[in-house]
Amino acid sequence: MFKKISLFFIVTVGFSSIYAQQNIPFRITKYNNIIVKTLVNKKDSLDLMFQIAMKDASISPERQRKADHIVFNKDGISEKNTVQIGKFTLNNVRFFDHELTGHEADGKIGTAMFSGKPFKIDYDNNQFVIYDKQPDLEGYQPIILLYDHEQFYIAGDSVIDDQQEEAYFLLQSGYSGGLLYSNEFADAKGLDKKLKITGEKTLKNSSGKSVVTKQGVLPHFKLGNTVLKDVSAGFFAGDLKTQTVNYFGADILRRFNWIFDAERKTVYIKPSKYFSEPYYKIN
Repeated sequence: MFKKISLFFIVTVGFSSIYAQQNIPFRITKYNNIIVKTLVNKKDSLDLMFQIAMKDASISPERQRKADHIVFNKDGISEKNTVQIGKFTLNNVRFFDHELTGHEADGKIGTAMFSGKPFKIDYDNNQFVIYDKQPDLEGYQPIILLYDHEQFYIAGDSVIDDQQEEAYFLLQSGYSGGLLYSNEFADAKGLDKKLKITGEKTLKNSSGKSVVTKQGVLPHFKLGNTVLKDVSAGFFAGDLKTQTVNYFGADILRRFNWIFDAERKTVYIKPSKYFSEPYYKIN
């Protein structure tokens, strides 16, 4: 009898260790941003936008809800906060003050909640999944991941005039659109002349210098073995050009489910239910 109980216990523990996970619910706004409902320091109920391009958290000066129990020092930093999201509690969270965020959010929260573990952005079921061990990857394709300064980069091929142009893109869940090219890439590849332009907006600073944002359509974008067609793609023109990296924005992020390995060397992707949805229009 003891042997049977022991065997059952071992099998049960083994099964639990393989499939142990925590689910964190989220909602997606019409701007493609991910919002998580949080309780900070057991007092402040805040809607925070998930920002994959940062590790810590921040509070917006334009927030709609009070954050009276986050105490900032003279440098605008607050250490050792707790953040509860559903049944999940994250300790020792660092908040920065006065950082702008997306629509419908009081601030931002980054990837610290996934530290050291594989995690999934599950757009099909509106949830994050944190795993104790690498999950089943059937149906997913691997993409090499570059993890630099707590930010994720992946390589993708932009098809321009029937030429594949490879470049690295920063995963940027705070940008509602599709692709946003760096000034260097846009100028070198002549995007202003080679893409079909669908929108343009001009702003001027106090010195009269202009910032021109243009939206176009990229015929094909290749990520691993997957090809997306007629992708929304933006870039800057005008006197002021400050975009130093390429963005892989929220409108393309939502078209896949993502599983990041614990070492942050590989991400595994599979088309989500949003894969064939119309692209978000910036202008």
